[in-house]
Amino acid sequence: MHDVVIVGAGPVGLFLACELGLAGCSVLVLEREPEPGSPWKALPLGMRGLSAGSVEAFHRRGMLHPLLAASGAADPVVDLDVDEAPPPRGVSHFGGIMLDPADVDLAALPFRLPGPALDGVMTSLEAVEAVLSERAAKLGVEIRRGVAVSAVTQDDDVVVAHAGGHEHPARWLVGCDGGRSAVRGLAGFDFVGSEPRFTGYAVLATIVDPEKLKPGFTPTSTGMYLRTPFEGYLGIQDFDGGAFDRSRPPTLEHVQEVLRRVSGTDVTLSELHLASTFTDRAMQTSTYRRGRVLLAGDAAHIHSPLGGQGLNLGVGDAVNLGWKLAATVHGHAPDGLLDTYTPERHPVGARVLDWSRAQVAAIGPDAHSQAIQGVIRDLLGTRDGTTYVFARTSGTATRYDLGDEHPLVGRNAPEFRLGDGTGLGDLMRDGLGVVLDFSTDARLRGSAAGWESRMRYAAGTARNDLGCGAVLVRPDGVIAWVGDRDPDVEAFERAAHRWFGGPTSC
Repeated sequence: MHDVVIVGAGPVGLFLACELGLAGCSVLVLEREPEPGSPWKALPLGMRGLSAGSVEAFHRRGMLHPLLAASGAADPVVDLDVDEAPPPRGVSHFGGIMLDPADVDLAALPFRLPGPALDGVMTSLEAVEAVLSERAAKLGVEIRRGVAVSAVTQDDDVVVAHAGGHEHPARWLVGCDGGRSAVRGLAGFDFVGSEPRFTGYAVLATIVDPEKLKPGFTPTSTGMYLRTPFEGYLGIQDFDGGAFDRSRPPTLEHVQEVLRRVSGTDVTLSELHLASTFTDRAMQTSTYRRGRVLLAGDAAHIHSPLGGQGLNLGVGDAVNLGWKLAATVHGHAPDGLLDTYTPERHPVGARVLDWSRAQVAAIGPDAHSQAIQGVIRDLLGTRDGTTYVFARTSGTATRYDLGDEHPLVGRNAPEFRLGDGTGLGDLMRDGLGVVLDFSTDARLRGSAAGWESRMRYAAGTARNDLGCGAVLVRPDGVIAWVGDRDPDVEAFERAAHRWFGGPTSC
């Protein structure tokens, strides 16, 4: 029997498998598709954007350089001898309204420090899955492909995935099997939200007269289209209430008719190589756990791909769940640790769904949507507006309510760097928590030794400690406690007990 069975070998399932494998759990991944490769995962159709928060997750597990290499991206050039982080290189868009990174107000983002993972990365599903699959294999994770789950049963002690004519028992099962999740339905999760307003198209075609289509996002009176830098790769949003999606295969004639109507041109497609449809349906489960079954990624929430938040939301789920589930498997999790997964991640998912709905509302063809779009364009032309979008899409604005008013607690930890050059990311490679002690007398050393099997202790002055005397960082990179220049040892121990359980030594 495995500790954990994961259903779905996409980026979310593989990242979670790596987190659990790193913690010494026995993990089996079941994947419906027989082969890992697909034209929908390779460029250009598989193109995805990883936000700074997701890139940081790869960095902290030592996978950033392999990811950049697989993505054809250069390693970032970072000046670590400065106190302030540089401006972002990209800010993404809102409903097709492109934003200028020069308009980001860095003073409104006080917790950024120089590091290799400050910017997002353009990559592909193929590259992400290749890096994660290789890492998973090195960690002893077993992946079985061509296996579809047909039933899920559970009792108080065991959950069983029935797949491929076999039973796969485990202590825990996690559905990471996408928007049409089998696990979600088989385990009895509800799935509620809002119905679609458009059918979207992802198209790879031969365009006879591409000059008739403007580059980038172009909102029109009937929808919106996107002409990408990749030859023949188009995106279309047709406000038909989602009627066409999955009703029948998109043909050359149908796609051309929709493109002409939405673009307002007589553009001609001579050949349709690949095409798929999607909608802006926004749905979410009310809980991410039922008994011994949990959900992550699109299995727990779906929404329009506008703004590219889906993959990043799923990676955040995996990072948050991985260490909590591993601690539960090993029996040293404090009471209720696994129960913090839903209250921490569900609100983040709900905000992304609303973010998606807001973008759809702004690109609609009706007069009300067009009026909203005009107001939003004005707001996003300001520094405050651009900074707001950057904070939301980069993950900078994400903060869990951990019951502590300190402005850093609950946030993703900045890349603190000690005097010897060691960065926080360097200390998180093994998936443990980290205690950074910037105080001069290192009073926390003896106390932190009680949790030495679950957290690293590192002391020394920092290039920029942001006014902190010490910080406790969870394995997912979230700050759980901040001490002043004379750290309160008892307060540290309370935080350590809350997130890491009782000490293993005295």
